[in-house]
Amino acid sequence: MIAILLADDQPLVRAGLRALLDTEDDMTVVGEAADGAEAVRLARRVQPDVVLMDIRMPELDGLQATRALAATGVRVVVVTTFDLDEYVYEALRSGASGFLVKDAEPGEIRHAVRVAARGDALLSPGVTRRLIEEFTTRRPAELDTDPLVPLTGREREVLARVARGLTNAQIAEQLVMSPLTVKTHVNRMMTKLAVHDRAQLVVIAYETGLVRPGDSA
Repeated sequence: MIAILLADDQPLVRAGLRALLDTEDDMTVVGEAADGAEAVRLARRVQPDVVLMDIRMPELDGLQATRALAATGVRVVVVTTFDLDEYVYEALRSGASGFLVKDAEPGEIRHAVRVAARGDALLSPGVTRRLIEEFTTRRPAELDTDPLVPLTGREREVLARVARGLTNAQIAEQLVMSPLTVKTHVNRMMTKLAVHDRAQLVVIAYETGLVRPGDSA
């Protein structure tokens, strides 16, 4: 059973999500929060598997709440009004596993919860790449290559392809290795870089300059 916490300052949104998710045999909504601070407090008490987090909330905004929860290992899926909301990139940097658009189809929302609960990135690599390209193009930052120091040359090759939107099978074909070996490299990189899914790997790849906007796969 997937335990879900809903964090949104609009009661109608929370009610709609609860009605959508509580009807599933493998899901249960264990709590609702109307602001970020309440979400953090409640998460500590009910220990959800997944938090659906709105960004714009009073008291403590969704970014700060995401940062606090992700640090404890809670999976956070940011729920936003626009698919390129200016805060989404910061949410990914803060540890969110991905994001959902509020007008997503019911099936998409259920799928997103299941994907996050099993420990995978909610965003497809291609969507993540497009999102990050948008913001690195708009707001270029100084490159810091230090995070790449622990990685082997092979791991950097895999990371670059993850960031370009390739699946494990596609990476395996390009680098002439098995998909299982690719998965092992990805898991090792997550451990070395202290991240918990592919979304954060993509952020690191762009922020360190390993991959740059416009690079081809």
